[in-house]
Amino acid sequence: MELLLLQGLLLLPLAALLLYRCSPHFQFLCKVAFFNFWIVALATLLSPLAAFRGRSVENMRLLRAALLPLKRLYGIRMRVRGSERLRLPGPFVIVCNHQASLDLMGMVEVIPERCVPIAKRELLYLGTVGWACWLSGIIFIERQRRDAAIEVISRTASTMRRDNLRVWVFPEGTRNLGRSMLPFKRGAFHLAVQAQVPIVPIVISPYRDFFSPKEKRFTSGTCTIQVLPRVETCGLSPKDVPKLTESVRQAMAEALAGMSMSDHGDQDMEQPLLGPGEDRDSLQGQGDTARSSK
Repeated sequence: MELLLLQGLLLLPLAALLLYRCSPHFQFLCKVAFFNFWIVALATLLSPLAAFRGRSVENMRLLRAALLPLKRLYGIRMRVRGSERLRLPGPFVIVCNHQASLDLMGMVEVIPERCVPIAKRELLYLGTVGWACWLSGIIFIERQRRDAAIEVISRTASTMRRDNLRVWVFPEGTRNLGRSMLPFKRGAFHLAVQAQVPIVPIVISPYRDFFSPKEKRFTSGTCTIQVLPRVETCGLSPKDVPKLTESVRQAMAEALAGMSMSDHGDQDMEQPLLGPGEDRDSLQGQGDTARSSK
């Protein structure tokens, strides 16, 4: 009996490996689980180091270093366009479209020095992940309490000017894997106007060619990050925020639509360390055939 049990235990890893190779659904679940495990594990390991410095934006360097290897592990190539537009000497607000947790990989690819995201307050209570975020200076906001959110924006505006701080915001307010952007919430734009600092829009290309929770598909692929020209807010007042919000959203939506068309079918795939994508060989063969026929 004990021998049969031991044999069964020894066969489990082999069965899991075969299932991972043969089932895109199981591969998707494994990759998502590993993504979350990586974040929790690194947050747990790095938080004591960050605690020696205390709550500081400089701890964002530790979080960035922890997340950067993920793109290699998953075989995701990051193409950045317009990164020179982030080389501004003073404070500014970054607004970026929000698709999924994978946005973290895009964010750490381009996030400038002394930049922190604004996150929902619920994140603060996720154990060591919340602790690591707090130590890194991430700004938490209660979306359900408008008065508290306004107070956070006002306090952040003063901090930006005083400490030369940059702030990263996802103005859609929630994840959106659709083909168009959701309406923008105005908090980021009130913040920029109140602080009288520029807005730098960033657009991350759609993930649908390699990542789809609906289809349970997570392969390797290419992600394009486009930094758009900055939008000045000097001289603007709160009454200008609705128009400012819509104009920035329109520019980002047009960039997203253009990237969707140009990037579709142009997925240069790297070899992931976590295993091949479900149809890597067939895609590579098709690409070789197409090139040889030209």
